[in-house]
Amino acid sequence: MPAANAASPWYKHLWPWIIIGILTCSVTLTLSMVTIAVKNPDNLVNDNYYEAGKGINRSLDRELLAQTLQMHANVHLDEVTGEVDLRLTGNSQPQTLELNLISPTQPEKDRKVTLTRSDTEQGRYIGQLTDKVEGRRFVELLGVQDEKIWRMFEEEQVSHDKNLLLGDEPLQGAEDMK
Repeated sequence: MPAANAASPWYKHLWPWIIIGILTCSVTLTLSMVTIAVKNPDNLVNDNYYEAGKGINRSLDRELLAQTLQMHANVHLDEVTGEVDLRLTGNSQPQTLELNLISPTQPEKDRKVTLTRSDTEQGRYIGQLTDKVEGRRFVELLGVQDEKIWRMFEEEQVSHDKNLLLGDEPLQGAEDMK
């Protein structure tokens, strides 16, 4: 491109086009990032801190009840059939239990299983998973005793070759609530 002289129009100079190109790229990238952020919101952010705090206290009360009832559970996930076999010990034997396998980062991988008490074996509960669950999960077991809900909640590495033990770890954060 031949050098433009001062008397030529601005669009024949190189530097205005470089500046316009940089500004156009900046605006285009900014708009695309805003579009991505709006279409894919972060679902892990909780903007209601007060309600979350009250929920934590309710959870600790339910976990203290499970500890008071001396609840322990051994969970086995069958990879082939998808059967969930849970052995429950303690001072509560409700008709049904709710087992939640919660993914810390991907809500679409959460699984909820309703377990029913076996008529033939004391303390045995059976349920059915629809698909294979593996990896790090928050394992939550809910039951009812005297119209009060008890809860066991632990972080576990879920795999089909080992059993999950619930109630074997001390309750964190409830030292002053006893």
